[in-house]
Amino acid sequence: MLTIGELSKATGANISTIRHYERVGLLPAPSRSDGNQRRYTDSARAQLAFISQARDLGISIDDIRDMIELTTQPSLEEADARRIVGEQLSNVTLKMSRLTKLHRELERLSRLDPADNPDSRLIEVLALETRPGSQAEK
Repeated sequence: MLTIGELSKATGANISTIRHYERVGLLPAPSRSDGNQRRYTDSARAQLAFISQARDLGISIDDIRDMIELTTQPSLEEADARRIVGEQLSNVTLKMSRLTKLHRELERLSRLDPADNPDSRLIEVLALETRPGSQAEK
């Protein structure tokens, strides 16, 4: 069992972030010691590491919640599971496309001589992808 400080150190997540994830239901409430100290399992550590990585990749809390639901609720209806998987696959595909465009433009710029005042299309590459209601806003 890990204390909140040990969990923080093991995952790189701030203590306040861990508490927030508990409040919003991304992490299950931990057991408590006799002194009322939070005690986390290795499973909670793995789940927090997943949440942290997903957030670093720009995945929304709602989408993370859906993905966790896939693994923690074996009784989830097949239609719901397929919907969640489909939505997440679409989201990841869109993000990969955007990152690929950004990667290409950064590579192009890296090959140019800065003294030539290169025509940077960095802003345009991603600005075209960001519209009201688009996934980029989540």
